[in-house]
Amino acid sequence: MSEQKMVKTEQEWREQLTPEQYHVLREKGTERPFTGKYVSTKDGGTYVCAACGQELFDAGTKFDSHCGWPSFYDAKPGTVEMHEDRSFGMVRTEVTCARCGGHLGHVFPDGPRPTGQRYCINSISVDLKPVGNDAR
Repeated sequence: MSEQKMVKTEQEWREQLTPEQYHVLREKGTERPFTGKYVSTKDGGTYVCAACGQELFDAGTKFDSHCGWPSFYDAKPGTVEMHEDRSFGMVRTEVTCARCGGHLGHVFPDGPRPTGQRYCINSISVDLKPVGNDAR
């Protein structure tokens, strides 16, 4: 489902993204828990990468995990990539956008059925496109 890889220079990313988005998406930062705009959102639609517009998560897969970040139990096929993350003395699985490589968050094996996965995603890394919004 992922389109061709999007490659930009870091300067191009800095010009396109806000400083906060750049920190999270390009420098693998994390927004503070319970501060993101989508933590409590229950609206329908599709969550897309804030950097490149790649469709990532259906709103129907979002659930309240009480972890402080928007959580999803599944991603759209082929839209995200997983990478081992050994930062901060932990071993985690980082989730990035398959199209632009932007850091989205991490995935943990403690989510609900049917997948058992919890994609813990920074709100600033995504935008919610409401149902019926065909703008890309």
